[in-house]
Amino acid sequence: MRIGAGRTLPAVEGSSAADVFAAMFGELSPRVYAYARRQCDPATAQDVVADTFLVAWRRWADVPDPPLPWLLVIARNTLANRVRSAARQHRLAGAVADLAAVAAPGPEHDAIERENVLTALGTLSGLEREAVLLVAWDGLDNRQAAAVAGCSVRAFEVRLSRARARLTRALDSYDSDRDADVARRTALKGRTS
Repeated sequence: MRIGAGRTLPAVEGSSAADVFAAMFGELSPRVYAYARRQCDPATAQDVVADTFLVAWRRWADVPDPPLPWLLVIARNTLANRVRSAARQHRLAGAVADLAAVAAPGPEHDAIERENVLTALGTLSGLEREAVLLVAWDGLDNRQAAAVAGCSVRAFEVRLSRARARLTRALDSYDSDRDADVARRTALKGRTS
């Protein structure tokens, strides 16, 4: 095989394909790197060289004599593929960001959640509601809230614990009702389609 500017490498005449390939790589990889480096950063240029010579190894029977122009076309195509891939990744990231913005709960979700919390608070006794609101709304610790409620700290902690448990059950029932409603609407949509 002739390597470089019309030169034949005498040391590889009659040698195995691996030896000829190694000689070609040794002589031409710096030139392919220089070509790639003019168009991208050093790390990407190294990757382009590796990809170019991988193609050359896989298509060894197709490598022309002289190989440099063919290798530079492979490098150019590899760079173009990387640019297209980066553009696709950028578009995909934008699409994911757009979907995340659309999928984020909006003000109507907040209104429904607020209504559910107020309804759930309405299911609590007056003392339980007071305990929850003193801690959650007014930001008092248990000792301060017990003093406001006029009971011992232990009694207040028991009252708050029971109130939180009832509140959680009520809110969970709203969530399961909403999930069941969504499932019903999805099933009905499937029947009418």
